Amino acid sequence: MLIHRYSVNQRPIQALLVDIKSNEIAVPEIQRPFVWNATKVRDLIDSLYEGFPIGYLIAWHNPSVRLKDGTLAKGKKILIDGQQRVTALMAALLGEYIVDKDYRKIKIIIAFHPKDHKFEVANPAICKDKSWIADISKVISPEVKVLKLVKDYCEKNEGNDPDDILNSIDSLQSIVNNQIGLIELNSDLDIETVTEIFIRINSQGAVLSQADFAMSKIAANDIYGGNELRKCIDYFCHLAVAPEFYPQLVDTDQEFVKTEYFRKMAWLKNEKDDLYDPSYTDMLRVSFTSQFKRGRLADLVALLSGRNFETRDYEESIVEESFKNLKEGIFNFMNETNFKQFVMILRSAGFIDPSMIRSQNTINFAYIVYLVLKYQKIIPAKIESYIRKWFVMSMLTRRYSSSPESSFDYDVKRINEIGIAKYIEDVEAAELSDAFWEAGLPQQMNTSVASSPYFNVYLASQVYAKDKGFLSRDINVYDLIAFKGDVHHLFPKNYLKKHGLTQNKYNQIANYVMMQSEINIAIGDKSPADYFSKLLEYCSNGNERTAYGAITDLDQIKDNFAIHCIPEGMENKNIDHYEEFLQERRKLMSKKIKNYYWKL
Repeated sequence: MLIHRYSVNQRPIQALLVDIKSNEIAVPEIQRPFVWNATKVRDLIDSLYEGFPIGYLIAWHNPSVRLKDGTLAKGKKILIDGQQRVTALMAALLGEYIVDKDYRKIKIIIAFHPKDHKFEVANPAICKDKSWIADISKVISPEVKVLKLVKDYCEKNEGNDPDDILNSIDSLQSIVNNQIGLIELNSDLDIETVTEIFIRINSQGAVLSQADFAMSKIAANDIYGGNELRKCIDYFCHLAVAPEFYPQLVDTDQEFVKTEYFRKMAWLKNEKDDLYDPSYTDMLRVSFTSQFKRGRLADLVALLSGRNFETRDYEESIVEESFKNLKEGIFNFMNETNFKQFVMILRSAGFIDPSMIRSQNTINFAYIVYLVLKYQKIIPAKIESYIRKWFVMSMLTRRYSSSPESSFDYDVKRINEIGIAKYIEDVEAAELSDAFWEAGLPQQMNTSVASSPYFNVYLASQVYAKDKGFLSRDINVYDLIAFKGDVHHLFPKNYLKKHGLTQNKYNQIANYVMMQSEINIAIGDKSPADYFSKLLEYCSNGNERTAYGAITDLDQIKDNFAIHCIPEGMENKNIDHYEEFLQERRKLMSKKIKNYYWKL
């Protein structure tokens, strides 16, 4: 039964902090950004002072591993839940520095008012007020002489009863004797079971991802540079989003700046492209899958623990090899040439804005494929084509929308076994048949979600083809997307609303078109029969001015209709033809996407 596979103990806070200081219990988050604000730390200390419970901590035993000489090394415990509380306790009670959300080393100092039994975050005003003890860590320290502290306080604050102040300070010091629950999970539990226990015990029902477990395993290893590797992942992801963080990193973490990790990510200081801003989960998943040819992060946790999948034993040599391989995978991920070349390939397929890529799993696996193919020394031009096709195919089929790890695992193994050329051919035959293009995709386009992958791929196809905006003579779809142009309705929204259509009807993606705002305003809420007939009339008569937009030539306007998949006969369409129009345009959009895909 599950209950026999973990133990629940009560530990004095002081004993817990001693175990952490001695590294008996590893706290992998201690050097990661502390997300609590200072007032939450104050509230935690106040709860302890009042004798209130502060929840359970959860630790997971590392398995004992077999060393090269055949002996067993006992695994330490890793704290997997409660890092923020432990960090708060170490900051407030021990005076330890913490790393804030901007990666700065700071102190959170909690002040205590012994007469009023109140806690506050220390500030200049409190520090000048003699009625406050400015830093409780000085009182908790074993070196403090309590009687002298009480005497000095009462001399500075006349009228206080020394006995009352002594009792108050005794209560403060006794905080470290308060009990805190520690749930210790056995080393033989797999990640899925640990996750289930975590979710059931955690009062907030927070999800602890497998990437969190992996990152904890990495950071807790002090033999093979786990802490530096963990910092590398965190810093890279932060710099990718905020390159202005670079000077601060140089100033605040001199030790890390000396490492090869830092040298390999320094290029990010000038990087402004935000098409792919990976999280630590993304970076870990791509690095692991591309390097180990496995898709399940549970396998990474097992390998970093030394798991031999055949004998089911734990071996130090596997730990060493796994850290070596993961380090190489991380270096490949953040290599400037690799990263920029991959992003350039996505852009060359027409995906020029982050809003066009809604699935991180899709972009992650495309980068995995890129790294695998580059390692296999595939011709660069072929790599580019394969990546474009795989990425678009994955978006259209929503390949990684459910059970992504299983899909990652299967796909990377098949690519490794039979090669990308054969595998992509097999996937196309199964997923992108004529039935998909003629029926499946048009049916999927029956949606009102403008951020749907189908509409984003359609827009990418227009960017790829260098199409002009709807009714535009000079402005490209590229420009309308890059400069946050608007998506407008071919059957105007207000026109459809006046005829009683609901939002999910008038906001169909088959009714969307990239159009300049001024053209859309000029069209207003006119029916297609009205404004299309006027467009054709002006262009047919050779007018020097146009009714809407800048196109005055009849052939040019018809070409513009064609590249935007406009069905024929729009000059005759009104509300009665709306459903028919949607069906026709979905098929035309699907045909355009099909032609685009096979050119990639």
